[in-house]
Amino acid sequence: MENITGIIDIYLFYSENNGYSVFKLEDGTSAVGNLPKLNEGDRVELTGEWVKHPRYGKQFKIESANISHPTTETGIIKYLSSGLIHGIGPVTAKRIVSHFGESTMDIFDKNIDLLLEIEGIGEKKLDAIKEGWESQKGVKNVMLFLQSNGISSTYSMKIYKAYGDAAPELIEKNPYRLISDIWGIGFKIADEIGKSLGFTGDDPLRIKAGIIHTLQQANKDGHVFLPKEELIRETSFMLQTDVGYSDITFDELEENEEIFIKNNNVYLNEYYKAEREIENSINRLLQINSTPPPKLEKVISTFKEKYSSEQINAIKTSFAEKMLIITGGPGTGKTTTLKGIIQLFQTFDKKIMLAAPTGRAAKRMAEVIGIEAKTIHRLLEFNPQDGSFNYNEDNPLETDLLIIDEVSMIDTLLMYSLIIAISLNTTLIFVGDVDQLPSVGAGNVLKDLISCGKIPKIELSTIFRQAKNSDIITNAHRINKGEMPALNFIQETDFVFLDESTNGKIPEKILHLCKEELPQKYGFNPVEDIQILSPIYKGEVGVTVLNKLFQNELNKSAKVFAQGEKIFKANDKVMQLRNNYEKNIFNGDIGFVVGSNIEDKVLFVSFEGKMVEYKFEDLDELTLAYAVTVHKSQGSEFPCIILPLTTSHYMMLQRNLLYTAITRATKLLILIGTKRALAMGVNNNKVKNRFTSLFKI
Repeated sequence: MENITGIIDIYLFYSENNGYSVFKLEDGTSAVGNLPKLNEGDRVELTGEWVKHPRYGKQFKIESANISHPTTETGIIKYLSSGLIHGIGPVTAKRIVSHFGESTMDIFDKNIDLLLEIEGIGEKKLDAIKEGWESQKGVKNVMLFLQSNGISSTYSMKIYKAYGDAAPELIEKNPYRLISDIWGIGFKIADEIGKSLGFTGDDPLRIKAGIIHTLQQANKDGHVFLPKEELIRETSFMLQTDVGYSDITFDELEENEEIFIKNNNVYLNEYYKAEREIENSINRLLQINSTPPPKLEKVISTFKEKYSSEQINAIKTSFAEKMLIITGGPGTGKTTTLKGIIQLFQTFDKKIMLAAPTGRAAKRMAEVIGIEAKTIHRLLEFNPQDGSFNYNEDNPLETDLLIIDEVSMIDTLLMYSLIIAISLNTTLIFVGDVDQLPSVGAGNVLKDLISCGKIPKIELSTIFRQAKNSDIITNAHRINKGEMPALNFIQETDFVFLDESTNGKIPEKILHLCKEELPQKYGFNPVEDIQILSPIYKGEVGVTVLNKLFQNELNKSAKVFAQGEKIFKANDKVMQLRNNYEKNIFNGDIGFVVGSNIEDKVLFVSFEGKMVEYKFEDLDELTLAYAVTVHKSQGSEFPCIILPLTTSHYMMLQRNLLYTAITRATKLLILIGTKRALAMGVNNNKVKNRFTSLFKI
């Protein structure tokens, strides 16, 4: 092994996945190795050996590295210009070094307030520089430790932000804590780190983390719990070690209130508590008797000309019960029924609130009903500082009527937060279509609430004349009954099927539709009005391939962020991938990239006119959204939906997925693929059962 020192002059290559780096030092030396992303201008002390590459010649292969501050004015300018510190770009760096010379680094270390002497640096910018300087002082040695244990630079920065200088100590003690502490790090990455740190396959910390991880994966698949035998089997397979003997481990997890075991079913503690509290809150509401106001029948009699008998029944029941579920497919008059209920409550001067699980669903609800509707998080006033809701069991919402739309999307944890905040004085109405896909999160709440038989339910089944004129609606009902949709229309239709059996041709056909045919014929904006849905992420007609194609072909704007495979351009259509309560942006929200600030490493995205800032290291929360999965489209409607259907999707071709996708379109639906794939989806009604216990134990 040899030691060399030098200043990084230029990066030739850097991989975000594994940190593999190729850079040149100022003396011309080529150095290669797995490192965190350093900065041009860094003075480095490298340990390694000289090797001869067959193509690139003599290189220094790095085994380890230490970093020290540069000492020359040129090196300092390059170092400060690298983007290392928010608030300092090339121009500011030159001004600072011109003023302080080779003592610049001492100024940063010992008297940083003197930077106020530099033109363009005020108190606000100085605060940003101070924060950036403090965060980077210890970050590199920590990141070197993380990188040497197989952690990419993107995650290294997140870990450093969470743990600070204590990161090595905390991770060496328990690398599996990363799974719950750092979004994006799953069991696989944490386990690789654990192995590199010497954790054995049957280490109790590893087994506990494996059990929790298996339960969390089950939650992501929609399950509230797993039977213990299945949990042991899945965890043992994943860990490649037998956890069946680990009753002590299960006991410890239960004592620490991480899991709860009931009837030999294993829950993460919060899910067991959530289901039981949902039951308790609903039972309390159902015990309250509603007293109909005088003249109720007289008022309702005036509604009979405007509403069907089904709708009148729902309107009348809303005043007779404290809880009501209204279900029905598209075109059955759910919105009209809600308007009648609201009109009735307004007649008696009642306070009314409306809400839905997502921003898009709430916006649509407000547009069609004409009253403000909020997301459930906004309704309950989520507090990002401590992760709580301001409205809860101790501070319930005070309203006479609360209507919640798109209830099929609500998972167990969100329903828990909502239901405990309902006052006993409130009439609660749930509206949803139980035949759509269930929630992305754990649970099958709407189905379980209907199945329990305790809550009054009105099912609207009559398709109204105007809706019958829509082939989207009539075909959606056919599909829901297991019948093939009508495809051969004599006249103009809003339901189009394009036969294409070659998967590789489908993306180009969709592109032609979006760029030329649909804008010309219908005036659709290719990005804002048309939404491409796909059952899957991978494959020739999966979301990933379609997004890359459409970004390249539909958006000729300049790149504002590029890192490996991840590229964002100005005006890109993007989607949020997780609930971010601090930003008040939620999983599935769609926005548009406005621009970026390279110096501050920030991307700007507009969500329905609300501007949100993303630091570059947080951009794993965003993905392109020219195409999205059907699951991600729940609760949204678009003027035009294009859905590729091929037999390569067979694992995902289910009736409720097809039904959900079709009912997202308001003006035009285009299916492109094969009739065989369409038939597979229509005939497959084997919905995967979810392990839930709401009103079942």
